[in-house]
Amino acid sequence: MMPRRFGRTCPLAVLVLIVAFTRNECVVAQSTDHDADLDPVPVIFDTDITGDVDDVLALAMLHTLADRGECDLLAVTISKRHPKAAAFVDAINTFYGRPDIPIGISTTAPPRESRYLSLVDQRQPDGTDQYSHDLRDDSDARDAVELLRQTLADADDHSVCLIQVGLAVNTADLLDSKPDRISPMPGHDLVQQKLLLASIMAGAFGPVGSNPRHLEANVKNHIESMQQLVNRWPQSVPRIWSDFRIGIAAKYPRRSIKNDFRYDPHHPVREAYLRYNGPDHDRPTWDLTSVLYAVRPGDGYFGLSDRGVVEVQDDGFTAFRPSADGPDRYLTMSKPQAHRVIEVQRSLVSQPPNRNATSRVTD
Repeated sequence: MMPRRFGRTCPLAVLVLIVAFTRNECVVAQSTDHDADLDPVPVIFDTDITGDVDDVLALAMLHTLADRGECDLLAVTISKRHPKAAAFVDAINTFYGRPDIPIGISTTAPPRESRYLSLVDQRQPDGTDQYSHDLRDDSDARDAVELLRQTLADADDHSVCLIQVGLAVNTADLLDSKPDRISPMPGHDLVQQKLLLASIMAGAFGPVGSNPRHLEANVKNHIESMQQLVNRWPQSVPRIWSDFRIGIAAKYPRRSIKNDFRYDPHHPVREAYLRYNGPDHDRPTWDLTSVLYAVRPGDGYFGLSDRGVVEVQDDGFTAFRPSADGPDRYLTMSKPQAHRVIEVQRSLVSQPPNRNATSRVTD
């Protein structure tokens, strides 16, 4: 079986989406020419799944990609504190048939309120959970840095893709971690030896509207940790940035929320979206674009900038300095590419779970 490589090329994906509805059912059939002979990408998903709902859509998308054998979701770590965050992630993982994916929480992250995490408290008429989950609150989850160290220590060298779509607190703490019972290597060396690349949703590398210095939330809400990430990062590991402009140019269509989830009257992704946005809003897909690039880097959904170095200034502004040997590149996206991205993200987010699938493809 062929390994999946950073920067590979393959034919353009052809997406056919046929949706047939009955009262409570939605049958979704997709056809792509995506290369099925590639090994699944081992993924760590680091998310601030408390505020915006794009984190929920991105997690659903990862599960669909795992159903298709394109990724192996090794762990989920959470970069903001909320007593229901770990339980909610566990409920989503369980809904998609992967209840045993380890979940880690940060001890240094700031707290955040949420409009949708309380979905885990919903009960059925018989008193059982509407959304099954084993973790009841964050005290049942693992420490994020410990989980990151364990996951990397167990992985093959230069194999794991870290998808970071929130604050950089967990990654910064990982880079600062010391040798321990898990691994004799410090965190910096673990990252250097085990990661294939990092796909990061953060920053703004060009004007946003008339504002030439947009301060993107994942940076400005914890500037120190993002500075630690860019300053202490091993230069041999590529970082691919999906900045604010990409997700806002590829919005998730409200008609998908209305129509594509009818196969389950209590779909947690749909319910979370409605709690956050209401039914009349197309939400930017910031976090989804980092997932899509990480798992399908060579499928032509995005372009890439030249190589360079990202600098995080003290006010939270992200500057990009061209450098031929820099570790950083950022995504670009034309209008035709944006149309493809919107459609493929819709397909991947709304696909019914295959609860008999496993994350890892075997020969």
